[in-house]
Amino acid sequence: MTKRTHETRTSPPDGPSIIDDYRLLPGVPDEMVDASGALRPGWDRLMSAFDALGSTELASRFERADQYLRDAGVFYRTYDGAEGKERAWPLAHIPLLIDETEWQTISRGLKQRAELLESIVADIYGDNRLVQEGLLPPELVAQNNEFLRPLVGVKPASGHFLHFCAFELGRGPDGAWWVLGDRMQAPSGAGFALENRVATTRALSDVYGEMNIQRLAGFFRDFRDHLFAQAKRDGGRVGILTPGQLNETYFEHAYIARYLGLMLLEGEDLVVDDGQVMVRTVAGLKPVSVLWRRMDASFADPLELRYDSRIGTPGMVEAVRSGSISMINGLGTGILETRALAAFMPRLCKSIFGTGLELPEIATWWCGQAAEREYVLDNFDSLMIGPAFATTLPFDDLRGTALGASMTPAQKAQLKDRIASHGLDYVGQEPVRLSTAPVYHEGKLEPRPITLRVFAARTENGWSLMPGGFARVGSTPDTTALAMQRGGQAADVWVVSSSPVEQVSLLPQEGDRLVRNSPGSLPSRAADNLIWLGRYAERCEATVRILRAYNARLAELSKPDLPILTRSAEFLETIDVDATEAMPQGLLMSINSAVHSAGQIRDRFSPDGWLALNDLQKTAQRFAARIKTGDDATRAMTVLLRKLAGFSGLVHENMYRFAGWRFLEIGRRLERAIQIARITGWLTGEDAPDGSLEMLLEIGDSVMTHRRRYSVTAGTQSAVDLLVLDPLNPRSVLFQLTELRTQLETLPGGIRDGQLSTVAKAALQIQTRLLTAEPDTVTPAVLDEIAGDIGHLASLIATHYFT
Repeated sequence: MTKRTHETRTSPPDGPSIIDDYRLLPGVPDEMVDASGALRPGWDRLMSAFDALGSTELASRFERADQYLRDAGVFYRTYDGAEGKERAWPLAHIPLLIDETEWQTISRGLKQRAELLESIVADIYGDNRLVQEGLLPPELVAQNNEFLRPLVGVKPASGHFLHFCAFELGRGPDGAWWVLGDRMQAPSGAGFALENRVATTRALSDVYGEMNIQRLAGFFRDFRDHLFAQAKRDGGRVGILTPGQLNETYFEHAYIARYLGLMLLEGEDLVVDDGQVMVRTVAGLKPVSVLWRRMDASFADPLELRYDSRIGTPGMVEAVRSGSISMINGLGTGILETRALAAFMPRLCKSIFGTGLELPEIATWWCGQAAEREYVLDNFDSLMIGPAFATTLPFDDLRGTALGASMTPAQKAQLKDRIASHGLDYVGQEPVRLSTAPVYHEGKLEPRPITLRVFAARTENGWSLMPGGFARVGSTPDTTALAMQRGGQAADVWVVSSSPVEQVSLLPQEGDRLVRNSPGSLPSRAADNLIWLGRYAERCEATVRILRAYNARLAELSKPDLPILTRSAEFLETIDVDATEAMPQGLLMSINSAVHSAGQIRDRFSPDGWLALNDLQKTAQRFAARIKTGDDATRAMTVLLRKLAGFSGLVHENMYRFAGWRFLEIGRRLERAIQIARITGWLTGEDAPDGSLEMLLEIGDSVMTHRRRYSVTAGTQSAVDLLVLDPLNPRSVLFQLTELRTQLETLPGGIRDGQLSTVAKAALQIQTRLLTAEPDTVTPAVLDEIAGDIGHLASLIATHYFT
């Protein structure tokens, strides 16, 4: 059993010791002990801390970490359908501990590997010396789908292909670390590593504070400074290029963009103009100099790469060719992930650097060579057989990779024939025996296979490694359960120092130059989504108010065919809401649309606002399953109204008064003006049934105001005056137009050389019409016309700022 140099209690106050429980398990996690059986540095203190807490307190703390991740909306997407589903981030609560001395060895090896890979990819797209000298088979380049021919001869604007890399490591039976794979295409996980750290320290803050754990912020600060230094030299902006909301790691893209203060951009946000990449903003086209690419390179340009790409930007390759854009990482670097390349890395390192690899990797035999092919066939049962051009790890590739011994005789014969005739398509690899780490499962610690993902970033001072990273932990003892798509978990990684560590922050340091971004830096797509978020939120509120008034009267009178109820139901039909449903699908669709719009701008949306919006959605869905029309629905609508008010208050009070807030406000004002104008026209006509004006004032949240402002009972003119023409009523149409005009004039280009923009003039014309109107002239026909004019104003805004 493991040697233990620390003291533990024999009976914690709330039950058996978690370590004593753990002693009963059949295996000791390799990560906890060294070759002599002694606990590795740090594990003794962590286990002692767990033992002192006891299983009940520990479970409570781990639940706290999970709750934080749920509240923060951390998710990844699983592809089990056409668009996949968002799943809560699967945190493995116990961190992986690595001593700083061991970490220095890992760092040296990975810095060497990063430079080696840079040299290889530069040669592949440059002089091609490695192929000419026989160090690299030409088939591995020429027949590789990741080899992008349009990039041959193109030198990166920054002078480097690689800027941000990830390496998958595993610990072997001898305790040494091995490289399992390289991630150069668009490495993911750095943002999740940050969230792992936040969640884990929420649960173990006292333990974390006592153990001298190296911080992560310095790594991100240095890389951010590197990106901005490149952009400053080229006079443009820095953005993260994301495939969009349906990507499995979209949360991370938005999180990193918000954390580092970068623009989150999709392909449609960009246009190439005369070889220069430009971003569409509300102030027009603005240059972009650096793109941190989070999509596969082949999708980046439908003109020169994948013609069927719908997420790329036409002309992107030409911009790279002209040197106007620095791509992080360079287009074409995905070729470095090719599995067969592992067979040649030792001799490539020897040739390029004159020395061997500091960190070894899995023994690999490419079957495109006669001797290696014969070796694989002779040792078929003991090797993992898989596709040579795969870019996944062997244990992530269940469909294409398998242990020879696990196949049926027919499968073996068929694959051996295939290898003999098409050997260049296959590799044989030594089976991976991964070390294990402790996982908290059902109140106990259990060993699970683990891999370590380490991130390296190019900075102004060379390569820098994130002091930690994140570990992938299997959901079962089987190594095939490591992948997130198959139930794997992610753990924080703590690099334990022997002395106190520097407290690092991304906040500006003393003496740093203060730089303010222009209000016009808001991408047009983000502004469009903000407008629609505001509109959908306001549409939801208007619908909820009408439904509450309808169901309150239905509950009181129990006569659904009453004229006022029939009239209300007819209006709801015009906005695709069925009043006979307690929780109409039309309302649920509006709520879902608001969530979707907010999801498109996660980098600009506060976590509190996102949480409030998701809470609204979940509450509405719960109500849909159990309430009935009438009194139930009335109470449900009141709850939804409070949640909508909470969301609106959060957004209004917490958003900085930048261009983004203005577009959100414009969306709210547009929709409120349209809804109030339409419902007022519907309930003030000559054929309006009894009770219409009372319902209208209730829907317009103006019952108390009407009583105080007018010395008469509700009449058509007083209702129209209050809800349409009153400049002080925040629910009136005129109030919305006044606010709209203010925001439109404040936007970029709202007033230029003393002249109003087209959209500001349109808002002024509608506002002037209302200012000069009298209540008796504002008929339902006039209100319908005004609603149409406001809708036209919305179209003008879209044309002016989003086209």
